[in-house]
Amino acid sequence: MRYTDIAIIGGGLAGSTAAAMLGRAGIPTLLIDPHERYPFDFRVEKLSGDTQLERFYRTGIADSVLRSATHDGENWIARFGYLLDKKPSRQFGITYDQFIQAIRAEIRAPAELVCAKVTEISTSAERQKLTLSDGETISARLVVLANGLNVGLRRKLGIERQIVSACHSISMGFDLVPVGRPAFEFPALTYFSERPSDRIAYLTLFPVGSRMRANLFAYRGSDDPWLREMRHKPVETINAALPRLRRIIGEFGVAGDVKIRPADIYVSTGYRQPGIVLVGDAFATTCPVTGTGTDKVFTDVAQLCNVHIPAWLATGGMAENKIASFYDDPVKTACDAWSSAKAFSFRKVTIDTGPYWRAQRWARFLAWLGKGTLRRVRGRIGAASKPRAHSSSSSSSSSSSSLSSSA
Repeated sequence: MRYTDIAIIGGGLAGSTAAAMLGRAGIPTLLIDPHERYPFDFRVEKLSGDTQLERFYRTGIADSVLRSATHDGENWIARFGYLLDKKPSRQFGITYDQFIQAIRAEIRAPAELVCAKVTEISTSAERQKLTLSDGETISARLVVLANGLNVGLRRKLGIERQIVSACHSISMGFDLVPVGRPAFEFPALTYFSERPSDRIAYLTLFPVGSRMRANLFAYRGSDDPWLREMRHKPVETINAALPRLRRIIGEFGVAGDVKIRPADIYVSTGYRQPGIVLVGDAFATTCPVTGTGTDKVFTDVAQLCNVHIPAWLATGGMAENKIASFYDDPVKTACDAWSSAKAFSFRKVTIDTGPYWRAQRWARFLAWLGKGTLRRVRGRIGAASKPRAHSSSSSSSSSSSSLSSSA
């Protein structure tokens, strides 16, 4: 039997980040996942916004990991075929498998990766026992369950999930290519829905390496025929739903397959138990449309690894009242509540036809337009206020250049 302080089950975003943080803190940790190299998975493909990046920086690994991502620098905002703003951007594009590999590269001893599946688990207020698919057994003081949507182990522990909103949204991912020109004019673009009846939240375009990646978010049922059209005739389907998009980006094609992922919103029940703690999607999911799922993961892991685990290890046992302090953490609960509220308000502002939500859509349109106009005016004023070089100076400079060339 192997002994460790922390055993993390699941090597995705939450689990790998936790392992990297705990290893840096000198806490013996085993990250248990069947994949030595994480396979492709259509999940988080972009980090964006000051708040999300600030949460990532709290993990202590952001600087190193973001070197593997593509920074766009500027994001265009458009709706109804109108370019509203070109704003400075802190968006970083990276495929999920590359993201996880970059995080795992930050895992240092005394943390390590164990490539196996957990087949059995028993917990108590003292030590936890895990049996792996290769027959090995592990004894840990604490188990961190970070295996996302996999419910098998949770059910063995009596932890169930309660669906709050079934198929709350649909996420689609694909590569976009320009037609008739070598590249798109924009560095990155967010294009919002033109009509509530199309049930589209927005299309975001951002670079990942040399590719222009597209994420399209919609509110439709998982059996909606529209999704079949998106899979087989993506260009025609996008142009029908967003007819003025081409005014901004020009003619385009779709390269490769269209990945489609429905998302349920659920919360776990029966999770307050000794010896085990749930983080990320293992605890609760949110809507990918808002992008707050990543915020939840970073908040969960940062609070758990920076605050709670060091305090728990300082005294004996892992009783339920100890573990409860994480679930009741005010930073975590505030982030969970904010993420949940955004999931439902974004859906309403996209598809609700009531007067309040219509007003909200127009208010956002005008706000983006106002910000963009103000930014352009400031840019012109700044350009006009720059001192211009005198013609004599230009001539002198030109002469100097000629002399230097002759020399």
